[in-house]
Amino acid sequence: MKAVTWQAPRKVSVDEVPDPTIQEATDAIIRVTTTGLCGSDLHLYEPLAPFMNAGDVIGHEPMGIVEEVGPGVRDLEVGDRVVVPFNVCCGSCWTCSRGLHSQCETTQNHEHGTGASMLGYSSLYGAVPGGQAELLRVPFADFMPMKVPEGPVDDRFVLLSDVLPTAWQGVEYAALPTDGVLLVMGAGPIGDMAARIALQRGHRVIVADRERDRLARVAARGAETVDLNDVDDLGEEVRSRTGGRGPDSVIDAVGMEAFGNPVVEASHKVVGMLPDALAGPFMQAAGVDRLAALHGAIDAVRRGGTVSLLGVYGGAVDPMPLMQMFDKQIQVRMGQANVRRWTDDIMPLLLDDADPLGTEEFVTHRLPLDEAPEAYERFRDKEDGVVKVVFTP
Repeated sequence: MKAVTWQAPRKVSVDEVPDPTIQEATDAIIRVTTTGLCGSDLHLYEPLAPFMNAGDVIGHEPMGIVEEVGPGVRDLEVGDRVVVPFNVCCGSCWTCSRGLHSQCETTQNHEHGTGASMLGYSSLYGAVPGGQAELLRVPFADFMPMKVPEGPVDDRFVLLSDVLPTAWQGVEYAALPTDGVLLVMGAGPIGDMAARIALQRGHRVIVADRERDRLARVAARGAETVDLNDVDDLGEEVRSRTGGRGPDSVIDAVGMEAFGNPVVEASHKVVGMLPDALAGPFMQAAGVDRLAALHGAIDAVRRGGTVSLLGVYGGAVDPMPLMQMFDKQIQVRMGQANVRRWTDDIMPLLLDDADPLGTEEFVTHRLPLDEAPEAYERFRDKEDGVVKVVFTP
């Protein structure tokens, strides 16, 4: 089969790799019909390179048609149309039973001290082959895959694999009061969707970004915007719009890719040139991130407010302004999305003919799998109005 494989820092390719097979009685094989390119895939491009091996199949936002099921699968049949969450989770352990599927005790990676395995996301998270491929092996097939109705296009449902539940969890963790104001840092796919969810719930939403086309996109949905190219102090800007107080909650949907801190950016490049035997331990014990978005969120949020982290951070020794956080009495919630925790709540919005979250027009670029290497570069560089890319194998 064809699959997108990691080859080296800032280099992916489309190659022929062996077809996946049933390995456990509870496995299924799906033929992928649509698979997304996620902002966190870019972290594999460079910052997480020490945990990648040439030939690793990447991608974690797939949906498709069931082609084969193991003898232990009871609730899934050949021909079912399904979306697969990026968390590899059993659904029955102690953490899964509490809705913490990203911490599944069955697939935790004790060697690295990390949580549940993820599709296509480095040795830190299980080195599980990913979904930017023609075929995908799905473990725990009676729990992980979500059946969705037949339809002419996948756009509405493929977002259930990551974008929708990640944004939904971010809004839930933001704990907005009924009349609350939300500031979203970043208007990429996750920030955009988080803004849509909060707007759909009736909240006032302000979105900050440097990309004007992305700001125009969220403004068209009803969000207020802040162009970071035009303001010197984001905190002062949003306080001026909220009676001097600041937003009730802030969602950081940027993470380690935040604009700013060239020293940290240079350190990522230096680490990427080290042998993996040295680079991996360094990243786990001493890595740092660019923290412009997170520090901006802490500064902007009102006293007693909440910061919800959706952007992925990978640094082990990131400096935090604890005095400011303590003095402002803020709450911080974070973590990988527990996809299956939220999908039953989200599904009614996807089945609504009115499409209240605008999922059918959310994707900006639909490309054949063969164009993945170029798409990664365009997405990284935010070229050509790229917000959300999906591939059709």
